[in-house]
Amino acid sequence: MLDKLKSLSKDTMIYGTSTIIGRFLNFLLVPIYTNIFLPGEFGIVANIYAYIAILNVFFTIGLESGYFKFASTLEVGSKKENFSHPFLGIFFNALILSSVLYIFSSDFSYLFQIDVKRDILLKYTAAILFFDAIVLVPFAYLRLQHKPKLFALIRITNIVVNVICNLLFILVFHFGIESVFISNLIASALTFLLLIPIVIKNMTFTYNKLLVKELIMFSLPYIPAGISSNIIQVINRPILTALTDDSTVGIFQANYRLGIFMMLFVSMFEFAWRPFFLQNAKEPNAKEIFSKVMTLFIIIASFLFFTLSLFIDNIAQFKLPFKGYLIGKAYWDGLYIVPIILLSYLFYGIYINLMAGIYIEKKTKYLPYITGVAAIINIIFNFLLIPKINMMGCAIATLLSYLVMVIGIYLVSQKYYFIKYEIKKIVLIFVLLLVFYTIFISLGVYGFWYIKALILFLFTISIFLLKIIDFKSVKAIIKIK
Repeated sequence: MLDKLKSLSKDTMIYGTSTIIGRFLNFLLVPIYTNIFLPGEFGIVANIYAYIAILNVFFTIGLESGYFKFASTLEVGSKKENFSHPFLGIFFNALILSSVLYIFSSDFSYLFQIDVKRDILLKYTAAILFFDAIVLVPFAYLRLQHKPKLFALIRITNIVVNVICNLLFILVFHFGIESVFISNLIASALTFLLLIPIVIKNMTFTYNKLLVKELIMFSLPYIPAGISSNIIQVINRPILTALTDDSTVGIFQANYRLGIFMMLFVSMFEFAWRPFFLQNAKEPNAKEIFSKVMTLFIIIASFLFFTLSLFIDNIAQFKLPFKGYLIGKAYWDGLYIVPIILLSYLFYGIYINLMAGIYIEKKTKYLPYITGVAAIINIIFNFLLIPKINMMGCAIATLLSYLVMVIGIYLVSQKYYFIKYEIKKIVLIFVLLLVFYTIFISLGVYGFWYIKALILFLFTISIFLLKIIDFKSVKAIIKIK
């Protein structure tokens, strides 16, 4: 079992290194945005990207997940057919939808909550959506073929190009918020060009009727599930815009971005986790391995959550070498939402862990119900809480949604693929978090970094003293040959 955990750790580290480098480079744009753009302008950007996240589901129609499932087993069709069918399906679907959005951009302005004079932003959006959709299957191919280094290189190239173009268009040409979309489009188009050799290598134009049927049956539930999942992540921006203003959305988005540190960990884990559990599902001790992975994930994620929650004000108010701060002063009023966002990402990571049973037993039909209920909860609580507690209402609604998703997928997954998770240890971790975070809030020591460090140290030691994990286990897992 240790060998399997080492394998997952190794892939997670490779994916994680690229993800951390890439997201960190991308995060470098936040000080630029928040020190140059007004909150209202940044709010427009945040709002459009919220719609991009939702529309991505319609562009990909769940076929990336279908590719993972059938390309990993080849139970239907050849290797090339399993690549070509989902790729071409996404390509032609994305081409049609992008063309409609591009041609009728001015008509869609009202739906995107932007002035019709800014409809050029929607034209850029249409092209971004197209290129972001058609690279998903080639990227999935690299993950499934255990080529994390090439995967990482291309993704980092995308981010570097995006950052450079942003700096050029914002600081040199002064294009304003259009710079964000132009840069994204250039980086996305270049990414597809770099992946063309993989597409050509795996392309075939044969038609496998049975494979198409299986792909559709497996993938279609991911459309409503994906819509619901993305609604949970981004619908609060349009609702916040409708109930407040662009400036509030901009402040919320800037502080939401500070959740990047937890998001990085969850993302790097997700990249390695899906191929890992699919390829190890038939191992005799697979369920024991999956149980250990869950406990380890929660331990690490809890440590990250607590560390960032304690020091988030120090991080945000870090003074940069040039004029300004990591997050512009105009955005500091929203720092209080960051711990809630971090905790939301932690629960999302637990949800990803629990996806194993749904995938392995082909019970994806339940995903729309799970995420659908969570999305409804999200929308309801956004409308209930925003008028009362402003942007904190968005954060709490997001947290409640992820909690509902965890409960839902746990019940379904355990019914069809029972795993004996280490529930006592998991509960104990959350109890420790609650106790030490309550101590931190009660003491009111926000400005004393050394007291924060002491509280963090005591929390960490408690995990070992209560034998939630021991030093030998940590050493064995991180020691990768």
